[in-house]
Parts: sequence; C-alpha cells; structure tokens
Amino acid sequence: MDVIRRSIVKSMILLPAAAMVRPLVAQETADLNWRRRFLVPRFTLPVWARNAPERLLYASTERGTWELYAWDRETDVHRPVTAMAGSTVARNAQLDPKGEWIWWFEDARGDELGRWVVEPFTGGERRPAAPEIPPAYNRGLALGSRLAVVGVQLPRQGGDPTVYLVRADEPPRVLYQHYGARVSSLSDDERLVCVSFVPEPRQGVGVRVLDLGGEPIAELHDGPGRNLRPINWSPHAGDQRLLLMHRRQDMPRPLLWSPETGAEVEIPVDLPGEVTASWYPDASALLIVHDHRGRSELYRLALGDGALERIETERGWIFNSHARVRANGDVWYGQWSNAATPRQLRAGRRELLPPRGPRAPAGVPYSEHDVDGVPVFLAEPRSARPHPTIFLVHGGPALHDSDYFSPDVQAWVDHGFAVVLVNYRGSTGYGRDWQNAIIGNPGLTELEDIAKVRNWVVAERIAEPERIILSGGSWGGYLVLLGLGRQPELWSLGIAFAPVAGDYVIAYHEQMEPGKASDRFLFGGTPDEIPEVYRERSPITYVENVRVPVLIIAGEYDPRSPIRSIEVYVERLRALGKPHQFYRWPAGHTAGEPQERVRHLEMQIEFAARFLRTKAVL
Repeated sequence: MDVIRRSIVKSMILLPAAAMVRPLVAQETADLNWRRRFLVPRFTLPVWARNAPERLLYASTERGTWELYAWDRETDVHRPVTAMAGSTVARNAQLDPKGEWIWWFEDARGDELGRWVVEPFTGGERRPAAPEIPPAYNRGLALGSRLAVVGVQLPRQGGDPTVYLVRADEPPRVLYQHYGARVSSLSDDERLVCVSFVPEPRQGVGVRVLDLGGEPIAELHDGPGRNLRPINWSPHAGDQRLLLMHRRQDMPRPLLWSPETGAEVEIPVDLPGEVTASWYPDASALLIVHDHRGRSELYRLALGDGALERIETERGWIFNSHARVRANGDVWYGQWSNAATPRQLRAGRRELLPPRGPRAPAGVPYSEHDVDGVPVFLAEPRSARPHPTIFLVHGGPALHDSDYFSPDVQAWVDHGFAVVLVNYRGSTGYGRDWQNAIIGNPGLTELEDIAKVRNWVVAERIAEPERIILSGGSWGGYLVLLGLGRQPELWSLGIAFAPVAGDYVIAYHEQMEPGKASDRFLFGGTPDEIPEVYRERSPITYVENVRVPVLIIAGEYDPRSPIRSIEVYVERLRALGKPHQFYRWPAGHTAGEPQERVRHLEMQIEFAARFLRTKAVL
C-alpha cells in the first residue's frame, strides 16, 4: 500500500493538495465568516439514563473534534469522556438504565472497527466491556441494569453478525447469529431483546424477539422492499409493546406490536410526508417527527383517541429526526436549523446547551423549486445572475437535502457561487416510489435527474454554463465520478469526496458487509453474478471520457469507500494524462474535525479558482 501511495503522490498532474492549503491563523478565523461557521462548537441531542434522567451523554466539537461528554444536570457538571481525534465514538455511546456506567465504542482510527469500553459516569477506571470479543464493526447495543446485549460483525470473514449476551464476571455468550442482524433494545423488565434481521439476502428487514436464552419468541417480516425499523419497547412498566416503523403504505408509519400475543396495531398519521415516532414517558402518546419536502414538524399523537396535536416549532429541519420527550413533558430536539440559521438544540422554546462565545454567522436562505418533478433547493449569492455554480450531490443514496444550515453551502455562496441541492430519485422524503426508483438502475437514474436540473439552471440563467462544478460525497462522490465520464459535456470541474467507488468491482469486494448487501439490493446481484451491470455503473469504465480537472479527497481507513478502488481510478487518470488532484487524510469515511473540514473546503475553493477563475479563498 505504501508503494501505491508514493507512486500516486509522485504522479499527480497537479501539486499535492496539502501544498496548497494555508494554515489556519487565529485572527484569520475570527475575521472570516465562512470559517467561523465550521469552528463554532456543535452538539448532539443529549440522551439520558432511563431511571436517572439527570444523567446525560452528548457529543460536541467544543475541543476541536467530536468527543463524548457526561453531563450531570443536578450539579451542571460537564465531564469530557473521550479524547480520540478521528474517532466515530460520538455516534456510539449509551448509559445504563441507572446512569452508573457509560458504554462507548472505541474506534481510534475512524475506520469503524473497534471494541466497546465501559467506565463510571463520574469518571474512573476504563476497561474493555467484553475483552473476549475481537475488534469488530458495531451492530448495536442494548443495556440493562445487570446485563448488555452486544452485536458485532467481524471484518473480512464473510460470517453473519453475532449477538452476544454480556454479564459482569462471565464470558460473553452467543445469543444469536443471522444475516443482517442488529441489536435494537431490551424490554423494560430486561427479559426480552429485539433484533432486526434480514430473512435472506435481498429481502426486506424484519424484526425478531428473543429471550435471554436465545430462544425466539416471535418475529415480524413484511416481505421484500418493506423494511421494519424497531424503535423501542414501551417505557411503561408491564407494557410489552414494541414501537416499530413500517412501510406497508407509501410513507413510513408507526406500528405497535405485542410479540407475546402477536397483536399488531397500525397507527394512522394524517400527514403528507414521512414520519418517525418515539414514546411519551407514560406510553399514552407518541412524539411524531414529520419530514415533508425537506422540512420538519413535531406532533403529539394520543394513542387513545388518535388526536394529533402540533407542537410549535420554527420553520426548518431537525437533523435525523432527533427528538425525545422528558418525564416532565418537555420536548427536546436537535440539531434544529434552517438554511439561514445555524444549528441549535432546543428544549421546548429554550435553546439547550448554547455555545460559549460568538455564534456562527447566519447564511442565505434557500429557494425551493420543482424541476419537471425533481425537488431542488437553491442558494444564491447577492450578485447578479448568472453565477458560477456548484452542485453538491448528497450521499446515501437513501438520504435527502433539506432546509438546514450547511457551512459548506454558505462558504461556496460567500465565494460567489450558486449552490444547487438535488433530491434525485433514490432520495428519501418523497415517498416509496421515488426512493425505490433506482433499484435495478442505480447511478444512471440519479444522473438523469441531476442533468435535468443542470440544464434548467442554465436555461434560467442562474448558472454560467462554462463554470458549473459537479461535486458530492460518499454516494454523491460516486455519482460525480460516474457523471464526469457519462456526461462529460455538462460539467466544468469535478470534486469527489470519499466516493463509494472509482472501480466498483474492487469497491464491492473491499467494503463493509452492509455496503455489499446494499449493492446486491440496488444492482440486483454481485459483480460475479451480473458483471456487465457493474461494468456499466463503474466510473473507471468511462474514465477516458473525462474532459475536466478532477479533485478527489478520500480517507485512508474508510471501510465504506475503500481506498484501493479510488487509487486505481486515480492511477488511470494519471496514465491518461487527465488533470487531477488526489488528497487523502488518515481517517475514515467523514472528516468530523472542524479544522479538517475547513482545510478540505479551502482545497476545493482553490481548485475551482485555479481552473474556473472564480473567487480564491477569502
């Protein structure tokens, strides 16, 4: 690998990206708005212990990287728990029901491969939670007062995920093993555990309930293309109902299931968009987060009479539908924002955990458009049209762009660009048919929609046709590389961040098992089964057609976008003499550290300025 890396650095047609990046200076970051938007601390929605709600966990970038904090609300003490630059630990942490122990996933390199560790809430000795389990990918955790249920996927062994029962002073015991298994939650009485699973490859996700001996109690499965997503057991003592989200109609809706009796109750929600749900503490109602056309709303849904009561929130979006109800009825939600307003955590009408020091500068709002059925958000600078324009293509593909605050979008606007966000077919938020339209035809379907919007921004004189960038990350990065080869006449520059694939056959074989399963579902099989389909959808097939300079940024230890697939694509660009630049950083799929994100964006803006004669880094 070191030999490959050195050859790539030496063979770049352009200077190494790191050589172009100016170091951040304290005074400079204080004076320039676009950098400050990245550097102001961000916070995740705190989670609290079930039986000790004044003991909470949250993650923050306050110390320059995403780290975990323990918060004792009775004393208002905030204690840093982790110090692991590049780690994904912030996304994987829980408190036991009594609030005595913190479990978090130790992933030092950001490659998502690690172990669960445990330490007292008040601080003290940290130890591996289950040292007998080798380093693995996380497949869920459910904590009880006296036990834990841990799901793991061992790397590169082709086996199914394994679920372990872990008790103090006992070796872990295998509880369950199945394709696609992921641990969800324990019942309130800690007698039953819920896991999601896939009955067989290319089938929808189902739900299975086991006792602590590993014996199956019940299962629920709706068939291909109709995933069930377990949320949680009822928090009310003695209530053994599970809250699930189903896709039996066009939009996801809540379902209450009693595994021991088999009773199911579908909960109708008279709203036009997608919803997710969580329990009120007394289990008398559900908190509904309604996501419709890129904006969020909150509702209380009474389980007795079905009354739906809107909870007042400002117009905008709640990140990943993160909202929960406290014992006193307060609704906490975040990160809430809209395009012009930086992200906040909210507790009812109050802001929760406001940042110390200056706030992030505001941005420009988005306008919303429908381009022949394709939903689009657009941000524009104050200068007269037409503008140099960048398409920021979202990843997933099962995600969507929303009316949310993005430092990346606002930075490009500050540098004179219009920014186009396309919710192409395959995106969530617009119904099952829209999301499933790419099944059997991934890559090409999305590019068709993106091209349609590209031609629209030119026809409307929003964009300068000779200065339009195709840019994106993850699945969006893959679409960039594919689009530059399949639609070379449409684009003036390409920027791909952590692209899922340069050579899709290599990417398939080297990625995490969940990624392989997703590919088999979207493509209709493996590269060995349908080689012609993967060849048609692989960016390297069309690399000879690329006409414009390409910047590729990738993580050295990324298990979702394997680096070798990208290196092979870059080597081919070099061999063909195509202008390109390749920058890698020693982390995984995302650059969570604010300083690293600023460096990446400086690199991109300088790349655009060099070739399109746009505004250089401010």
